[in-house]
Amino acid sequence: MPVSADDFHPVSPQKARIGQLLFYDKILSGNQNISCGTCHHHELGTGDGLSLGIGEGGTGLGPERTAGTGADRIPKRIPRNAPALWNLGHTSIHTLFHDGRLEISELYENGFDSPAEEWLPEGFDTILAAQAVFPLVAQFEMAGNPRENEIAGAVHDRIDAAWPILAKRVRSIPAYGTMFVEAFDHIDSAEEVTIVEIANALGAFQAFEWQSIDSPYDQYLAGSSDALSPRAKAGMDLFFGAANCSHCHSGPLLTDQSFHALGLPAFGPGRTRVFDPIPRDVGRMGESNALQDAYRFRTPPLRNVALTAPYGHNGAFATLEGMVRHHANPLESREKWQRSDAHLPAAPWLEQIDFVIQSDSREMARQSAKLDIEPVDLTDPQIAELVAFLESLTGASVDQRPLGRPESVPSGLPVD
Repeated sequence: MPVSADDFHPVSPQKARIGQLLFYDKILSGNQNISCGTCHHHELGTGDGLSLGIGEGGTGLGPERTAGTGADRIPKRIPRNAPALWNLGHTSIHTLFHDGRLEISELYENGFDSPAEEWLPEGFDTILAAQAVFPLVAQFEMAGNPRENEIAGAVHDRIDAAWPILAKRVRSIPAYGTMFVEAFDHIDSAEEVTIVEIANALGAFQAFEWQSIDSPYDQYLAGSSDALSPRAKAGMDLFFGAANCSHCHSGPLLTDQSFHALGLPAFGPGRTRVFDPIPRDVGRMGESNALQDAYRFRTPPLRNVALTAPYGHNGAFATLEGMVRHHANPLESREKWQRSDAHLPAAPWLEQIDFVIQSDSREMARQSAKLDIEPVDLTDPQIAELVAFLESLTGASVDQRPLGRPESVPSGLPVD
């Protein structure tokens, strides 16, 4: 069935306009030097073009972003690839982040199972709005390091302690205060703006801005039999047939929103927990604490996937072809993978960490042994057909976004 605008949460244009400004306003970061848009930029397909991002402390944008210098240099790369934001306002979305650590749930009686547990405020319009508050309080993403600013310090007291400080920063700027009063019926004065209204504006912007449902594939589903090229049509038949891609990439956004182990090459600092002795990433298990979830990661949606390289939870593959070949034969692909395949901006002080996990033979054996996909014998022409189908998922109007990147923001801080 084709996807339509009715399948998305309704969005207030006024709220989306506030969210557009906040998305690119560095006022929401601890040191006021990075915004949501730095790692999810219009010009980079809602990502940053890097395998593992350069967060707080870096300078520049996208593949040209550098890791900082002196006391301001980054102490750690972002452990995972920046996920794309396309179509996350769809009503089917119930799980977000690579490890699914944010889910719609009443476990804590606030609407979500999240890292904030019972301390997450109530009132978020959607899961996309709830998601928006977590990068703000992530040390290496936007909050900064302890003793650098009041946000980072508050987060180390408790995760929700920083949100009121950020909300006060925003509502103290007259232009924002006025916009919130005009856009939110329950807000009568700027002093009433909380992190919930800020997140709802950010969620509204992302849902409004990155809805994309006009690809050749959408046209084909709507009845235009010639919308797909012969090669893309052959790739679609493989995708939903012999290649078995749709076993995981199913549903309206081509994701089952579940978790699977693909055996991707391991590198980076890992998303470690306090008791992890090595820089590894155990995926879903880090959230569920269930051994069967080890090394499993959320299936990403595929619409506009051709715009969102590199691929994989750690950005291990620079091209769609590389990622398709990995799915076809994970163990062979893992063995052939080279460190140069990872797009990691130079940071000499981190080089010993970047690939050290590969020297742990036992950990590598555990990761290689955990696979949820079976090898598929695909010829080179068939791989090209699959890539052609994936490219047909790119929307015709992806370069014509409703709001775009703002030239300036109310804080007066520079816009990336």
